[in-house]
Amino acid sequence: MLCINYLLCTKQTKMTSWKSVLLFLIPFLLIFFASPSSFVTSYSLDVQDGLSKNAAKVNLSVYYEALCPSCADFIVRNLMTIFNNGLIDIINLRMIPWGNAHVNRVNNTMVCQNGLDECELNTIQACAINVWNNVNKYYALIYCIEFLAIEGRHRNWLTCFSSLGLSKKPVMECYKNGNGTKLDVVYGYETTHLKPPQTFVPWVLVNNQPLGTDYKNFTAYVCNAYKGDPVPTACIMPKISSVKGANPVCYRGIEAMSMTSLRPKKRLSRSRKSFHKDPSD
Repeated sequence: MLCINYLLCTKQTKMTSWKSVLLFLIPFLLIFFASPSSFVTSYSLDVQDGLSKNAAKVNLSVYYEALCPSCADFIVRNLMTIFNNGLIDIINLRMIPWGNAHVNRVNNTMVCQNGLDECELNTIQACAINVWNNVNKYYALIYCIEFLAIEGRHRNWLTCFSSLGLSKKPVMECYKNGNGTKLDVVYGYETTHLKPPQTFVPWVLVNNQPLGTDYKNFTAYVCNAYKGDPVPTACIMPKISSVKGANPVCYRGIEAMSMTSLRPKKRLSRSRKSFHKDPSD
């Protein structure tokens, strides 16, 4: 019998966790069990039928880092709602896993605020985004990893592949062959050249406009920016509050602003077995 999610198979998972994971993962499971061709066809038809063909989607960009509590909370409790309320149909979602990382100019290595675990998980997530190029798949993996991070079990991240029914092979190949590090460089360069500059994570942009600490109110900003008709149900009521929310963030240090080029960088290395137990090893 297929386990819906590793989190649901843990004996001591709280009832609230059960409910949130089930609500989020049901759409993804429906996608994974359907044939790829039938899903792509039906999804495209649904979008075309439900939205104006002339309506431009809203760009929603999320600059974040693995193991940042504020990022994990936003990804698991707030951003995931776009897959349940129809908002995903009107946005182009971009996830950029770099955050407050920086490059040590002395030895040309990547350094992450939350240590090597964060660096490696940033790369894993960058690889998933790149090799799958399917927001439903890679967001499901990111969600699972960040959920584990919230519960202090991020080193069990490999179980997310089996619990979601996803093949780990393409992602792990990307991670091992150096392509993941190249993706890190691209994401790092993009993050450090944002204008205005990113000063903390999660750093959320709607049509390239940063929301600052009011990032949890992103739905209202997206709906306000969307000019199509009809609008999804999520946009019927939301309004941007005149009082900006002061949500928790992970601040960026001065050293995180040092990435000046797209030259190849090295990642601090160690045995993968010290980070996780890979059944294939």
